[in-house]
Amino acid sequence: MQVAELTSSAGRRELVLVATLLVALAAVIDPADAFIVAGLLPVVIVLGGVGLLSGLESPARPYTSLLLPAVLTSGAAAAVHLVPVGLWLLVGLLGLAVVLDQMLALEIGILAQPKGVSDGDRARVLGAAVGTAFVAFTGVAAVVPGGMPEPTAAVTAGAGAMTQGGIVVLAVADAIAALVIGWRISSLRFGQPLEVARSAMTYALVIAIAAGLIRAIDLPRLVGPAVLTLVFYLWDAQHGSAPARRQERRFLIEMVLLAVLAVVVVAWNTRISG
Repeated sequence: MQVAELTSSAGRRELVLVATLLVALAAVIDPADAFIVAGLLPVVIVLGGVGLLSGLESPARPYTSLLLPAVLTSGAAAAVHLVPVGLWLLVGLLGLAVVLDQMLALEIGILAQPKGVSDGDRARVLGAAVGTAFVAFTGVAAVVPGGMPEPTAAVTAGAGAMTQGGIVVLAVADAIAALVIGWRISSLRFGQPLEVARSAMTYALVIAIAAGLIRAIDLPRLVGPAVLTLVFYLWDAQHGSAPARRQERRFLIEMVLLAVLAVVVVAWNTRISG
């Protein structure tokens, strides 16, 4: 056991180092190309993480445990463009390394538990998920043109303008991040993959709708990602409080209402863009 713990600890730090260096590399490339790096980083985290976790004796699926670290690193690779090059960038990279290391340690600890996940572990994963959501939403807004309006955009002709295609990219990217994060949270509540998928899909729908609404009213800078994160947390608090309710008719009603609201948001943004 001591040898396994030592091996996992060394492998964890190697993975953190590689991820941090790749995020640092993303800081010096053009923001337009950041989508490519942000899209490749989750693959690196998952592939490296599977090798790290494969030595653990656990019946749980290691892929699920790597979802939050993958999204956190991807979001950081995009959001790093908001940090000026210099001391603050070094501080940000150091903070990312510490948080990522602690997140991997938490997931490894959960996998190594023979008696399942405790309420404390679920609370810690939820906290990590909310923080990851903020980084991911910030990263999406940072690399999508017009995704993060300036406070003075209202008085500058054409400033903060965003095409309909940009709004779609913003909403879809935020929804994908919410889907993956919601999948990790839901995997701790449900045993059946279908239930996990259904639950995670609701996170994606809610965030996609909220992203469209927030972009329509042009919330400045980090206010938009912060509000999206709050929506994510509130939806988890309401939707995840009673798992059995997904078998009830109320769950279907919620999905219909979300679909109707999505149509309204699309129509609203189309009218604004037009």
